[in-house]
Amino acid sequence: MKRRHVFSTSDIGQARHVLALARRIGRPDTGIFLVARPDIESRQIPDRRKQADTDFVPAAIRGAGYGGLAGMLAAGTAALVLAPLDLALVGTMLIGLAAGALVGAWASALMGSAIPDPVRRKFEDEIAAGRVLVVVDCDDALHERLDPQLERAGAVRLNYDAPSAIA
Repeated sequence: MKRRHVFSTSDIGQARHVLALARRIGRPDTGIFLVARPDIESRQIPDRRKQADTDFVPAAIRGAGYGGLAGMLAAGTAALVLAPLDLALVGTMLIGLAAGALVGAWASALMGSAIPDPVRRKFEDEIAAGRVLVVVDCDDALHERLDPQLERAGAVRLNYDAPSAIA
């Protein structure tokens, strides 16, 4: 299982040095990201190095579930009230489920896209101070070799250890 560790560096030069060191030690290029203030990111960090995680997908999934449930309940209640009109109860509930899921997913995804990634939220003071964070996703065995080397190179390991889906 891959884990995510975060290191703080004093500036973009040190961050690039740490990034190159991580690649030499064995971390493939795809699992290393840099996080910094917007002015630093826009001018000095290439797009492929930027971490752009948001809560978009998880929020959309939650919204579809809750919206679908609410829509099904609302449609079911309406169908029971309108039962004398011979409306199909199951069909009405399925329509409510679909409509609720769509609206719930849409609304939640919009809200989730505005929430910054967990690394950015947790270390906003580091970022605001002008430091550049190096985010490394790899398995535990590689972290055991990599982390001490990055610390010797001047990177400060921050208190962040989370699962990662990056291969």
